[in-house]
Amino acid sequence: MFHIVLFEPEIPPNTGNIIRLAANTGCQLHLIQPLGFELEDKLLRRAGLDYHEWARVSQHPSLEHFKNNINYNSLYAFSTKGKRLYCDVAYQQNDALLFGPETRGLGDQLLQSMPPDSVLTMPMQQHSRSLNLSNTVSIAVYEAWRQLDFTI
Repeated sequence: MFHIVLFEPEIPPNTGNIIRLAANTGCQLHLIQPLGFELEDKLLRRAGLDYHEWARVSQHPSLEHFKNNINYNSLYAFSTKGKRLYCDVAYQQNDALLFGPETRGLGDQLLQSMPPDSVLTMPMQQHSRSLNLSNTVSIAVYEAWRQLDFTI
């Protein structure tokens, strides 16, 4: 399936929702430290309901650690600063989808280190700042999975 990569997530319910999403779609979830919460946080557990046992969740001390230790095809970063639409990508099994922290998104330095066509965005109304993290991850995962005819 796909790798969902949360870079320094901050809000427990968002990560809990994404744990539930990962369990239901067969994705593996990777959390890049530091986290803005403890994995035992009750808000995280409440949002994830009883899906924690079905989700594959890994923690990494850095994004570089993830890149060096996980076998993936392509890495796509999601940002309001992207120029390429998330739906204009031909996703493949084992692609990694990278999302930034809720309050600040992925930093300019990280985004500039990636090929420009690997930084993706989602359309929004002109004066909107951003979508909720768990909603964004859901949209991206389901588009990628749809392109694979919902096969695992």
